[in-house]
Amino acid sequence: MMTMWNSIKQFGVKLWRDEDGMGTLEVILIIAVLILVALLFKQQILKMVRSLMGTADEKAQTIFE
Repeated sequence: MMTMWNSIKQFGVKLWRDEDGMGTLEVILIIAVLILVALLFKQQILKMVRSLMGTADEKAQTIFE
């Protein structure tokens, strides 16, 4: 188990120091942060989207009347 952990750790260090992989690493970190934020604020995001969709539906109904 420790050898697997060491190989993962060495890969991470190599990826972090490799300048060519920096763009990929940055994208992966940004995606991870976005997913974490979405999971943390899931209820608030859903509430806001439902509110916006309800407002849009009401406005659309007044246009077609």
